[in-house]
Amino acid sequence: MVAVPRPRLARLAKSYAPHEHRPLDGYLVAMGAFGALAGSLVAATRLTGAPVPERPALSDVALISIATHKLSRLVAKDAVTSPLRAPFTRYTEPAGAAELNEEVRDGGSSVRHGIGELVTCPFCLAVWVATGLTGGLVLAPRLTRLAATALTATAVSDFLQMAYSIAKEKAEGMDEE
Repeated sequence: MVAVPRPRLARLAKSYAPHEHRPLDGYLVAMGAFGALAGSLVAATRLTGAPVPERPALSDVALISIATHKLSRLVAKDAVTSPLRAPFTRYTEPAGAAELNEEVRDGGSSVRHGIGELVTCPFCLAVWVATGLTGGLVLAPRLTRLAATALTATAVSDFLQMAYSIAKEKAEGMDEE
């Protein structure tokens, strides 16, 4: 990563978004951390000599996709994982189905703000989770598939629970007519 002097980065951020705070230095730290994660996975793969598949199996892609969805939402939205987000966010309201809405804490460092944006966004976290799970398929495939299976089963269960609730509400509505 190229080091950008802080005053220059501050000027760049100001000219980039003059009417809104955009924590560009926080984003740079997050991108550097992601690069370190990806680089570590590559290094570990080389050091261990783990075989890298030429083309992942479709079943693994489906498994990792659903597991990524679940783990990303779990980290970004679940009430139980709120202690992980609390240093970077502030609780605002329940979001239904055991999820919370939170806002990124104002003030403090731009790095903290950038991390807050990352940990409250399941879409943003998905890249990190998918990278970790994909690396896991190479370095520890049996364990990764087992963990991904549990996450996938939980995601499918979530959708079935929601479908059941919707069906129950519709049935109760039909009874009232």
